[in-house]
Amino acid sequence: MAVAANDPRRVIGRAPDALSLTERLELTGRTVALEIYTPETLPLRRIEAIGDSAEECTRQLRERGLDPLRFEFVILRSPYAG
Repeated sequence: MAVAANDPRRVIGRAPDALSLTERLELTGRTVALEIYTPETLPLRRIEAIGDSAEECTRQLRERGLDPLRFEFVILRSPYAG
């Protein structure tokens, strides 16, 4: 099932920890945007954008009317990385 590789935006709204092993392997090396935790907010750790770079994630967030400054950009690592 190469769903994530064919359309990575299908994982938007899901927690990185909830990705299947296959999805995680397919998306290794991609950048995701996760809302930053602050004492005032307790955001759900959901993927809000995914792309090959932080710039691509920033563009996606802006297209959705979200402020990129409220997000951290994380590169998904292999589930087998130590």
